[in-house]
Amino acid sequence: MALAVARDMADAAGARSVAYKSLTGAAGISYNSKSLQFTSAAGFPMYAIIKTGGKQYRVKSGEQLRVESLAADVGAAVSFDEVLAVGEGDAVRVGAPLVSGAKVKATVLAHGRGEKLRIFKMRRRKHFQKTQGHRQNYTEVRIDDIVGGA
Repeated sequence: MALAVARDMADAAGARSVAYKSLTGAAGISYNSKSLQFTSAAGFPMYAIIKTGGKQYRVKSGEQLRVESLAADVGAAVSFDEVLAVGEGDAVRVGAPLVSGAKVKATVLAHGRGEKLRIFKMRRRKHFQKTQGHRQNYTEVRIDDIVGGA
């Protein structure tokens, strides 16, 4: 009985593997799990790694992402000058520390506050309990253009 169950599970895993290979390998299509889009092997989208708000993000044109709060109005154009790397397919330019002349242009879509985090502190046997909450501000931007520089 256990052997039959294990064989069925292996067949199911093999079927998933074959389905994945048929989608990605044999057809010449690359699958990007982050944005859930299929792109052909011939046309690689240009991407950049930018630094803003103390964090690094891998972005491509048309993508929407939430970054730390920016001092810009909704609908305003913003530019990220701290570009750490720019790539398209196999051609990748990595800066030391920044890529000279590279720039990422974006549009501010919205400002908001993230989910509430609960902070609970307790000292055992001391009759001390403290609950605190935190909501981080963010700015949602849409990446319009990636300028690779010279």
